[in-house]
Amino acid sequence: MLVEEVEKRAQIRWPAANVHPATGPAIVLERGQGPAEGYRIHTGGDTVTVAGNDARGVLFGVGRLLRTLRMEKGRIDLPDGFQVTTAPRYPLRGHQLGYRPKTNAYDAWTVPMWEQYLRDLAIFGTNAIELIPPRSDDAADSPHFPLPPMRMMIEMSRLADAYGLDVWIWYPAMDADYSNPRTVEAALKEWGEVFRQLPRIDGVFVPGGDPGHTEPRYLLGLLEQETQVLHRYHPRAQMWVSPQSFTRPWMDEFLGILKNRQPAWLAGVVYGPQVSLTLAELRDAVPRRYPIRLYPDITHSRQCQYPVPDWDVAYAATEAREVINPRPMDEARIFRLTAPYSIGFITYSEGANDDVNKMIWSGLGWDPQADVVDLLRDFSRYFISSEDAESFAQGLLALDRNWHGPLLTNGNVFSTLESFQVMEQAATPALKHNWRFLQALYRAYYDAYTRRRLIYETDLEAEAMDKLRAAPRLGSEPAMEEARRILERAVLEPAATDWRARVFELAEALFQTIRMQLSVPRYQAIAVDRGANLDTIDVPLNNRVWLEERFGDLRRNADEKTRLAGIAEIVNWTDPGPGGFYDDLGDLMRQPHLERGPGAQEDPAFQKSALVGFAYRPEWRSSWWTDAEALHEMPLEMRYDHLDPGAQYRLRVVYAGDSPSRKIRLEAAGGIQIHPFLAKPAPPRPLEFDIPREATAKGNLDLRWYREPGLGGNGRGCQVSEVWLIRK
Repeated sequence: MLVEEVEKRAQIRWPAANVHPATGPAIVLERGQGPAEGYRIHTGGDTVTVAGNDARGVLFGVGRLLRTLRMEKGRIDLPDGFQVTTAPRYPLRGHQLGYRPKTNAYDAWTVPMWEQYLRDLAIFGTNAIELIPPRSDDAADSPHFPLPPMRMMIEMSRLADAYGLDVWIWYPAMDADYSNPRTVEAALKEWGEVFRQLPRIDGVFVPGGDPGHTEPRYLLGLLEQETQVLHRYHPRAQMWVSPQSFTRPWMDEFLGILKNRQPAWLAGVVYGPQVSLTLAELRDAVPRRYPIRLYPDITHSRQCQYPVPDWDVAYAATEAREVINPRPMDEARIFRLTAPYSIGFITYSEGANDDVNKMIWSGLGWDPQADVVDLLRDFSRYFISSEDAESFAQGLLALDRNWHGPLLTNGNVFSTLESFQVMEQAATPALKHNWRFLQALYRAYYDAYTRRRLIYETDLEAEAMDKLRAAPRLGSEPAMEEARRILERAVLEPAATDWRARVFELAEALFQTIRMQLSVPRYQAIAVDRGANLDTIDVPLNNRVWLEERFGDLRRNADEKTRLAGIAEIVNWTDPGPGGFYDDLGDLMRQPHLERGPGAQEDPAFQKSALVGFAYRPEWRSSWWTDAEALHEMPLEMRYDHLDPGAQYRLRVVYAGDSPSRKIRLEAAGGIQIHPFLAKPAPPRPLEFDIPREATAKGNLDLRWYREPGLGGNGRGCQVSEVWLIRK
């Protein structure tokens, strides 16, 4: 690995020998002593020594050396006096690598591509990978598969074993009824055949849900028998389980079994997405004999375990859930908040989009105090070039900042593109074929194009609304027609077409280099929401579609007075009237009465905080594309102060969101019911409710919304988009 990776970068091939040369510079690899997987690197005279405490220590020591070397064509440097003695803090540092259609690239990777990626991960300290069996919650086949799934699974297990890396399997229990002995018998046979064929298995992780829907007593009964089958072929392999998606009764049952029976065959518990308890609560509830392993979602940006905090809806609608997402600072914060409860992690990944995040987790899993910017410099030096290490590292940080705060006012986005364009113009032919460079460049252009479009379409809507306000003077029909023509300029006279063209060129380059599938029709991605954001690059970013539909409804009314009243409703939509208040709860600038809780800095999973959720539908009003939401049993809260104690108030509210089937209940402080659990209108529309006078008698009002309790699953459903408090 050392010889080959140096040759790729410096075009120098070092000779290898089993004895120290009598003269001349040398790099010596040897065994040392100390903690598992640790190593020491030191320089003396013209010799660099890498002493690994065990076989993995040698591997990781070589990886650290490769990350530190300054390699250019014909030249290799190491900083004078470089020395390091280190060992990993966490014993498990891994990533899921699922060869299946749902990923945005993995399903097209060949065996040599997988070997290269395993090397890349090991160089940053990864010691485990997690595979997915041929049958999972996915399509059975992919047009991109170079090998059938079982054959590739065998190859990946073999490769990991060759590098001395642990092999885990994420194995969902998806059959209908594991209380049926015949179902269990078939599962034992099916899983056993997979276990038999793999050269190496160190652990099996079975999620309790997503997918899966088995009551804990039957699930644990199945896994006890599967453990016996596993040990038939891999005697030291472990069985782990997560309480993912469990309802409250099932969570109680699961914890009761662990406390009362403490099954010896179970090695530990996994904490991942869709667990209703916080990590601290789960650690307190699970007997100490069972370690906890993390399964953090590092691959998704919305509707996930760790969403981008307060993401702008323009990004959520276009770049969507599985975009190229370097989030070094967010990932470091998540790691440092969660890792102390665990023995380590195997991250949840669904493609190459989260590559930077993998390296950050691996680096921090080795040394939690490592400087994140230094890790990015290592990443950039090794994967991009020594010359561009600083500029590319800063570029990754800038991409992270692009996603902070309202996009309309985030001037950093254009500056980020400018910095990447400087690198792009100076790039060598080799760098222009480097998929990691292409990924960052794609994001920089896509971010900037989206911001340019958002500014343009926001201005168009403002101009159209001015025409509608003139309807009493112009007449309803001319005003609507003028507004429609203005809005249509977004399509007929689009913005930043040169940036858009470059995005498409980079998408093609990413498909050719790393088989990244950024479009369904062009590259046969499995679905738009699986990273195919080339297909959503032009979705409307203003109310154009909703307004055009409203215009059509009004034109069908022959009464000019009624049409003018409808236009007045549009232009005065957010006006709560004298003494009233309006909140657009998905808009960071218009949610003054929302009680947000601790927030992402302390609560990145938003289990105790309100978060911004998304449900983009172009035909909906844009204020319904977002919502404020609370997860699981936590209420969503608003507070109003300085109300008129003698006034009567009425509440108007819109329940949008991505979980329309979940019922919602609203109460005021003191248990005063505003409305019981009710089904949300579909499509969304405003609902109105009187506020009892006793709720505002002291000059304030506290509101709390709840979803149905104990449901488990993803926890979503308590979602509120708009609220008017109207003084009657």
